[in-house]
Amino acid sequence: MKRQTSIVVEQHDGVQCGHGKVAVRGIGMSVYSFYTDGLLIDTGSYSLAKEFHSFFQGLSIEQVALTHVHEDHAGNAAWLQQQYHIPVYVTNEMVDVCAKDGDYPFYRQALWGERPAFQAQPLANTLSTANATWDVIATPGHTTDHVAFYNRQTGAMFTGDLYIQTKTKVLLDEENIVHTLASLKKLLAYDFEAIYCCHAGFLADGRQRIQDKIAYLEETEGKIKQLFAQGYMVDEITKIIVPQDYPITQASNGQWSSKHLITAFIGQWI
Repeated sequence: MKRQTSIVVEQHDGVQCGHGKVAVRGIGMSVYSFYTDGLLIDTGSYSLAKEFHSFFQGLSIEQVALTHVHEDHAGNAAWLQQQYHIPVYVTNEMVDVCAKDGDYPFYRQALWGERPAFQAQPLANTLSTANATWDVIATPGHTTDHVAFYNRQTGAMFTGDLYIQTKTKVLLDEENIVHTLASLKKLLAYDFEAIYCCHAGFLADGRQRIQDKIAYLEETEGKIKQLFAQGYMVDEITKIIVPQDYPITQASNGQWSSKHLITAFIGQWI
């Protein structure tokens, strides 16, 4: 299956941003890898190996930290470890998972490629680089192992897949939007404005974007709660809240679906 791939390198406030793009049969996605002060945050997908390897080779990478181990974030971790003999950090619960090749459906392999096994080390509560201390913030929701990274010296917040976009319409089956909402609120305790999102890139108004997403999710939760109290079923609520059918739902055989948004909120009340 032929992929169209490319990468663009941007710089914002001392952060090198590798913006990889991949498309298969007209379906395109972006994913970012970020570098600053010797630290690489997320490695991009293996389907973009050639592009990301060229990005990495221009950097002085001393360590790698992953926001989570999905294949579009951890796809080049094994190559980096083999080439540079540097530590790759993940949450403790994912160390053993990373020691085996990634196992996920074909439609994800078509877009993102493989996730080869690598030897990970567990993250602590903080990371240290030459010029900064970083907080490692547990932000479950998109995955149970998801973390964000906050640079205490610069105020930059690296949010992985916590933000992505303001109005969430479809979710992966392993996601829990209730936990995502709590994680978004947790970030607001930190002093930041800009965020670095692994799919939206650098957002100078990141704090406002996160506040907007919180407001949207709280409003959506309220609508769902009202419909549920009136006796509407999950499928009916889904059609009211998210009337559009998204191609990814069929392509993923329901692994991505708007229904997951509804069931997570309803799960609080039953």
